[in-house]
Amino acid sequence: MKVLAEIFSQGEEVVCGQILDSNAAWLAQHLNELGFTVRRHTAVGDRLDDLVGLIKEIAGRADCCICTGGLGPTCDDLTAEAVSIAAGQALQLDEVALRQIEAYFSQRQRPMPDINRKQAYFPQQATRIDNPTGTAPGFAMRIQRCWFVFLPGVPSEMKVMFSDVREQLLSRFSLQPDRLMILRSIGIGESAIQQCLAKMMLPDDVQLGFRAARDEVQTKLLFPGGFSQSELERCVQQAAGLIGDYVFAIDGLEDERGGDLLTVIERGMSLKNRRLAVLETASGGLLAAKCQGRDWLETVLIAKDIAGATRQLAAEPDSGEDLSKTAERLASRLMQLQGVDFALVQLFQGSRDDYQQKDKPITLYNCLKTGAGFFHRQQTVSGAAQTKQNQAALLSLDLLRRTLQNQCL
Repeated sequence: MKVLAEIFSQGEEVVCGQILDSNAAWLAQHLNELGFTVRRHTAVGDRLDDLVGLIKEIAGRADCCICTGGLGPTCDDLTAEAVSIAAGQALQLDEVALRQIEAYFSQRQRPMPDINRKQAYFPQQATRIDNPTGTAPGFAMRIQRCWFVFLPGVPSEMKVMFSDVREQLLSRFSLQPDRLMILRSIGIGESAIQQCLAKMMLPDDVQLGFRAARDEVQTKLLFPGGFSQSELERCVQQAAGLIGDYVFAIDGLEDERGGDLLTVIERGMSLKNRRLAVLETASGGLLAAKCQGRDWLETVLIAKDIAGATRQLAAEPDSGEDLSKTAERLASRLMQLQGVDFALVQLFQGSRDDYQQKDKPITLYNCLKTGAGFFHRQQTVSGAAQTKQNQAALLSLDLLRRTLQNQCL
């Protein structure tokens, strides 16, 4: 049975966008890891009626709610008052909390303002949560079906206090964490991946989702706690097979098949003890920047166009040959000059003006020479110049990744 959790953040600065609500993202990740199903994130400003109303709503629909903010000493810190009203319990002074707040100021040789006493008042049935790094203790209590935990909005204080809260949650709830498998791919979009998976019959309790990041697309399979390991692996492998060799890594399995593109390449280059030399044009040095500090990257040469690439390698120009043949010739020359195992040459067809224009696609040619021969990829890259640059770097690296994973050999 799912244990439903919610997160709400209090503060006008959160609602108005003056600060980023990093607390909600952090808490959601940790609650999911514990085995909660997080259904909602809500942000509420410094309005008492709104806070009371939200607490009452959550109390009737969630099993657990983690709340941040509104525990300070000033007039806009309304959490304890709102909880008191929602729960129908008067606020009372917690003497231990008051002594902790007084000690905080005493240790810093500062007088405690009278208004800080407010932070030591909690609803009658609340359980205090000590704050070892600030003046705002938290508290926890049940309202209807929901166990509420109220923590400060300062991220550093909240995270320290959550370590204690975590143990309380584990003892209070019977949790079985879901398992998230992530298939990481490059060179294919979300809609194309969904089309690849259209005929796949997933079990009803397995959720399929997608996330398009700047350097990859992630296909997410969320399996409920207790799901059969063998069936899980079967589903993941079926999905990977349907998407094809665009998949470069799978996160969540127990073997070492996860990680970002550079991690996968690092693993392959180290395993096979290979050294690489690169000549890049369209990516304009970004490929080298992505690989900065990698021992297997021997040399990087950067050129603006084909003519510049030919000059870089002191090769004879040949304007009449096919671009793929030019790439092969330059890759052979690069390997000869640098004495490496792999030579990667990246060229593009189109003018520099085409490259700079958002509505002008360019044709990217990648050629990787290894001891086994030449391996090519020809792809269209579009978008703004910065997008073309990033895509060119990633697609060049992806050819190297495919070779290392024996998809081109």
